[in-house]
Amino acid sequence: MADRRVIVKVPASTANLGPGFDTLGMALSLYAWIEMAVPADGETVIELLNEELDGIPRDKSNLIYKVAQRVFREAGADVPELYIAMYSDIPLTRGLGSSASAIVGALAAANALIGSPLNNDRLFQIATELEGHPDNAGASLFGGIVVTSWDGSRAEHIKLEPHPELDVLAAIPDFHLATEKARHALPAEIKLADAAFNVGNSSLLVAALAGGRLDLIRHAMRDRLHQPYRAPLIPGMAEILEGAVDHGALGAALSGAGPTLLALIECGSGRKRELERFLLDTLAREGIAAETLWLKPCASGTEITLLDRGEPTLTEWIKGEVRA
Repeated sequence: MADRRVIVKVPASTANLGPGFDTLGMALSLYAWIEMAVPADGETVIELLNEELDGIPRDKSNLIYKVAQRVFREAGADVPELYIAMYSDIPLTRGLGSSASAIVGALAAANALIGSPLNNDRLFQIATELEGHPDNAGASLFGGIVVTSWDGSRAEHIKLEPHPELDVLAAIPDFHLATEKARHALPAEIKLADAAFNVGNSSLLVAALAGGRLDLIRHAMRDRLHQPYRAPLIPGMAEILEGAVDHGALGAALSGAGPTLLALIECGSGRKRELERFLLDTLAREGIAAETLWLKPCASGTEITLLDRGEPTLTEWIKGEVRA
């Protein structure tokens, strides 16, 4: 272990996909990379390699360090000091699974560093416990589209392969929205009719995604459990969710707790620029600047590479893969 280095590549994720509150997730072609090793000088060193990570602790209060120690304790390993480096293209607190990617990446790296005593199911259980829901964690760990459940003690999942013609447009507003704040916007109780509406649409969405029925997505992505209550936190959101299909989208949703908004569209559509303009213009009318990213569903989950000391640094390893 002393001579082993681990680099993991973890995809971002979107959760809910409209009606699948805390149950549906999809991995996206946007990534974070974590390197982990036992430091040669015996003291913990944490390097954060891009501006997106500014403000994150560089001591043992760091989330990646703490999650790694959770793995070591469970596996009966004693690794008190670590070298950790991280680079992330996933925007923080924007609804693209940045915390889940960090947790999953830390779990996978720490486990690989000590010879992988824990299987992926155990890593999934720990990640779900730490996240509080399994959708983002499952998508980042396993890739593709995940259908999940969690009863508070055990999480289950089924992975669906993304349709090859599916593209994802993300509109990322230029402000942060804490998940805790977005969850506080939700009511303590919901109407039975709204619950039934979401059960039906979530079931239809899973069937449509599994069966390649892209034509049903516009109907299946409707939601009454969380998006209407979170819309006031994101001006322009209600208009985008209502009108995206009129500008070429298969459907649209709030990504996780937001504020990022996602639209699904067929990759061969001639209306991509129209859809992108609709999202940006709608937010701009509310005084909100936003960045758009064209992404693909990521069919693969967390990727692990074992290296010896002296091989390329993390910065050299990911050269050519990071966003420009």
